[in-house]
Amino acid sequence: MSTNLTAILQEVLQNTSNLKVLQQLMTPDATYVSLNFDNPELKKVMPWTGTHKGPQALPEVFGAIQRYWKTLDFKVIDTIEQGSRVAFFGSFTYKSNVTGREITSPFALLARFEGDKVAHVQFLEDSYGTAGSFKTGGATRFHSDPSGKEVEV
Repeated sequence: MSTNLTAILQEVLQNTSNLKVLQQLMTPDATYVSLNFDNPELKKVMPWTGTHKGPQALPEVFGAIQRYWKTLDFKVIDTIEQGSRVAFFGSFTYKSNVTGREITSPFALLARFEGDKVAHVQFLEDSYGTAGSFKTGGATRFHSDPSGKEVEV
C-alpha cells in the first residue's frame, strides 16, 4: 500500500457531503471521532462532536460544521502514510456564522484503512479555541496550577 491510501483519504475529505462517494470509499461501519469520544458539555456548543458510525455520518457532521462556521482556509501541511494508516497534520481558519469571530487552529487527523476503504477517522483540533469563537460573554474560572492561583478567562 502506498500513496493510494493518502489519495483515498483526500478524496473522502473533498466529498464530505457526497454520500454516494463516501459509501464507495468507506467501510459500512466506519467510525468517525470528532474531537472527543463523548463530551456532553462540548456537545452543547458543537453538537457534531463525539463518535459517529457509518459513511452517512460525515455529511451530517460536516453540514453542521458549515452551518456554524465559514471555512476561510484549510491546509494540510504534512502527511504520513504507514501500513494501513494515514495521518494528516495542518491548520484551518474558521469564522463563526453567529459571532463573526475567526479562529485558526492546528489539526491532526488519523485514518485507519481496511484494504482500500477508510474504517476509522479521528479528527483533533484546538477545541478550546474553536469553541471560543462562539463565546458571547461571561467568564470561566480555572485552577490548573497546583502551586498557583485560580485564573479567570
